[in-house]
Amino acid sequence: MKYPMTITVNGERHELVVDSRRTLLHVLREDLGLTGTKEGCGEGECGACAVILDGKLVNSCLVLALEADGGAVTTIEGMARGAELHPIQKAFIERGAIQCGFCTPGMILAAKALLDENPNPSEAEIREGIAGHICRCTGYSKIVEAIQAAAQASAR
Repeated sequence: MKYPMTITVNGERHELVVDSRRTLLHVLREDLGLTGTKEGCGEGECGACAVILDGKLVNSCLVLALEADGGAVTTIEGMARGAELHPIQKAFIERGAIQCGFCTPGMILAAKALLDENPNPSEAEIREGIAGHICRCTGYSKIVEAIQAAAQASAR
């Protein structure tokens, strides 16, 4: 069955009709063309599909699109303001926290959710904040350094 829904993604309101079985991930990627959100495991284990829904980090592969009806979603495409990258994105680039880039969108959104809640996290809190986000390239050290740098930049 298909149902109407309204969702605000990166500040833009969308009215859609979606199948009740479709996930938020597939609506973002296929219906709205926002391919920055990646499909990794499809089981909520890798974090590649993470987005911020109504202020909370979620794995979009586990959220039915209709559960987000009336909600506000931030994807990686919504982080930058025009050509100006978000401080977290800048820190990831400057600290070499991006290698293949597949996990990067979810990791950056996890960092944003963490820093929105805790602007000055310890290393242990950062590691806890990105738990559930698998990166096979970096070994996490550079990711942690980038999040620490973004937190320091925001504190200035």
